[in-house]
Amino acid sequence: MTVEAQRSGGRVPVPTVAGSSRRRRRHQWTALVREPGTALGLFLVVSLLLAGLLAPWLPLDDPTEISLPDRLLPPSAEHLLGTDHLGRDTFSRVVHGARLTLLAAAVTLALSMTIALTVGILSGYHGGWPDTALMGVVDLLLAFPSLILALAVAGALGPGLFNVLLAAGAVWWVGHARIIRGVTLGARQMEYVTAAHAAGAGNLRIILRHIAPNILGPIIVIASLDVGWIILGIAGLNFLGLGAQPPTPEWGAMLNDARPHLQTAPRLLLLPGAAIFLAVLGFNLLGDGLRDLLDPRTVRPGG
Repeated sequence: MTVEAQRSGGRVPVPTVAGSSRRRRRHQWTALVREPGTALGLFLVVSLLLAGLLAPWLPLDDPTEISLPDRLLPPSAEHLLGTDHLGRDTFSRVVHGARLTLLAAAVTLALSMTIALTVGILSGYHGGWPDTALMGVVDLLLAFPSLILALAVAGALGPGLFNVLLAAGAVWWVGHARIIRGVTLGARQMEYVTAAHAAGAGNLRIILRHIAPNILGPIIVIASLDVGWIILGIAGLNFLGLGAQPPTPEWGAMLNDARPHLQTAPRLLLLPGAAIFLAVLGFNLLGDGLRDLLDPRTVRPGG
């Protein structure tokens, strides 16, 4: 018998369920971060976040300062990635573009997920004619590709980054609403919801206190996997000239500015394109890792 057992009167202490659950969750997070894909995604996302947050305080040139004598300079010690057709430092513009990209993606994701959560939860919880009406609207909007619909809305609102964010957020929620409706339908049948009804809890309390917290895992997975598509969509709209206007440093707009110089200075096209690729890759890899952790229907690392 161990010393601990002797001190407890011969009883061997049994780990609590909460403690065991916390240790299992911690082990899953550790195993997940050790996965090469997830680790790479986490590194890319953290790097993007740091670049975006610290861009105004880094020792970089003004990304909008024009210097025609320095136009199209090759990479050097003074300009790490050279200069563009107006003499602006390319490295500074790419780094500041990360800040704008993060802000645009966050605003679009917040707007689209707010609409999707409202429509999906109300539809899945209430059922009946609200479900039929809301899903009818969703089915109608799903008949159009999201990017084409966003392009039409942004064109109607006029050029400008704010209008592009409104357009993207207003159309990106459709597919999410149907997924959230499905998980809400499953949560509505659970015993804790039945018990809450029996205890006299109102619909709003049941939604906020019982259903919403229990569908949080799938929502986080959906949001993390969608950031990459949002970045691509916004970059595409900016590339078409509907979003950020000159001289704002934005990756999609930088691609558009670089088109006339594809033969003479291809790096002007490759650098913002590589930034978009790495950002999308990072969020997709991280989203895959979160799905493995939070989705019980998948095999989890270390599980």
